[in-house]
Amino acid sequence: MANIFETVILNMRDAGFFQFLFPFMLSTAMFFGLLRKSKIFGDPREVLSINAVVALVASFMVWSAPILLGINMEEKLATFFVQGVTATLVVLVGLLIASMFFPPDMAGHISTILKTPRYVSAFLIFGILVGAGIFLSSGLINIFLPEGIRFTGAEISEELVTSILAVVLLLGTVLIIVWGGGGGGGGSTQS
Repeated sequence: MANIFETVILNMRDAGFFQFLFPFMLSTAMFFGLLRKSKIFGDPREVLSINAVVALVASFMVWSAPILLGINMEEKLATFFVQGVTATLVVLVGLLIASMFFPPDMAGHISTILKTPRYVSAFLIFGILVGAGIFLSSGLINIFLPEGIRFTGAEISEELVTSILAVVLLLGTVLIIVWGGGGGGGGSTQS
């Protein structure tokens, strides 16, 4: 016998909450926040209704497309968000465990280290690689590259595209590390 939460979630799925309503609400909030932050229409306090209408319309246009095209995204989005939250929790728990062994002023020391471009680019690359890994493993790549891509009549499989993308990301990472300056590394210059 199913518990009440499972019954509610299955009824919400049948009603289309996960395919349209929840992603619609999330993207509306994100669009609204971006419009307020960018101040594209002016002072956010004065153009509150304009920002709200534009966010609602943009979000509706974005999330009506998968339904009109017959693309089912609910399972892939759920997998993407679960994997994203899990990756975030792993990083947070790792930082929490590491903080038990750091000295008390380690946060200040880390903040000064993070201001150097070398470490900023390293964390940026790490974030991009984790995001790309979650994007690929959740199956959202199937939404953007359905059933292979056609170039001049030849079909390229999804696995080949994913492999090429992974190799490009790895090579890009190596090139950024090499060209970004591997640090001074120079030892002492004693004569």
